[in-house]
Amino acid sequence: MSGTSTERQAGGVTGFTDNPVNAAMARVLDDVRREDHPGAVADYIPQLATADPEAFGVASVSVHGHSYGAGDYRVPFTIQSMSKPFVYALALEALGVEAVCARIGVEPSGEAFNGISFDPSGRPENPLINAGAIVSTSLIPGVDGAERFATIRDGLSRFAGRELELDEAVYRSESETGFRNLALAALARSTDALRVPIEDALDPYFRQCSLLVDAHDVAVMGGTLANGGVNPVTGERVVSTAVAQHVLSVMTGCGMYDRSGAWMVSVGIPAKSGVGGGIVAATPGEYGICVFSPPLDEAGNSSRGVAVLQRMSSEFGLHLLSRSMNPVSAVAAVTTDPATGHVVLRLRGEVDFVAVEEVVHEALSLGHAQSGSTIVLDLTDVTRISTVSAYLLNQLASDVGYGVRVIVQDPSSLCAARP
Repeated sequence: MSGTSTERQAGGVTGFTDNPVNAAMARVLDDVRREDHPGAVADYIPQLATADPEAFGVASVSVHGHSYGAGDYRVPFTIQSMSKPFVYALALEALGVEAVCARIGVEPSGEAFNGISFDPSGRPENPLINAGAIVSTSLIPGVDGAERFATIRDGLSRFAGRELELDEAVYRSESETGFRNLALAALARSTDALRVPIEDALDPYFRQCSLLVDAHDVAVMGGTLANGGVNPVTGERVVSTAVAQHVLSVMTGCGMYDRSGAWMVSVGIPAKSGVGGGIVAATPGEYGICVFSPPLDEAGNSSRGVAVLQRMSSEFGLHLLSRSMNPVSAVAAVTTDPATGHVVLRLRGEVDFVAVEEVVHEALSLGHAQSGSTIVLDLTDVTRISTVSAYLLNQLASDVGYGVRVIVQDPSSLCAARP
């Protein structure tokens, strides 16, 4: 960890001196703690009713593996429904998108997490409501429930970067009172979405929800999805980039149950809540974040967790659409080489299609304005270039009648490395 937790005091969360990122997150906790965010600790699972309602922490992990935390971010709690997107990812990785989507939909249900939400074909509406999550668990390869849970536990541990332990007391409490989930599993069995014995799906589902984590663990898990399936702390690839993108897409539309639409407007980050008081969020290519605060709002989401992520989205600029409203130019500088008279476009950072479209437009515009001119594209400061971007730049440099001569200076062979 490059950050350390604060000590909670009567007046709130103490400030940081070791890291300004930690200090910024601690300030958000302080601000939210002073506000009124009504909520109640979940009690329909008896063991969860013993949670400390004052526990409050936040952790973030960048895709580069930089870890930060404030408040009670090292306090253990059970992962609950935050496990759902990660188990869904394991099912997609094992069976493929077509096979999984034949049994589980990807549409928002617009209903509570434990709602009876099946589409006309008999599939649960999505994998992030209970009915869909139970089917996701059933799709994990295994001869029985015990083997299925062992595979799930190993997979979620790889997401977290450490071996996760089971909270036996919470597991017993869930399994002894989970009659609603038993009914949902029976309904899924009746529609043929669930094709294993009910107990072999339901028992590992209760167990996966009862795995112990802290906010840092879950931030690493979210960071793994944000990092295209590669754990940013261990460097291990857990799932493919395509699977990570698929899961984040489903989280975007379905992760906050019947509040998912309002969530995307006010926060705009793929996320998933859990009745243990956690919310995991993942900003693609940037951060995994987890907020922990046990009191829940009427939709079953952490009331203070929602407020923290709303504030972080606004103040830290994390909303998915905020970057599209404030585009960053790929062209770092436009100069003229005094020795040759050539116009030099110096590019920077990661160059994707959106960035290279700007470059192509700029180059052709200069060519049309100065017929017969030569333009140099300097890629010295480029860190990554997508396949389509390399194709477009190579097309520009191939002199096939675009009206401008283009020279690519590519010291790292970023374009040459792509077909």
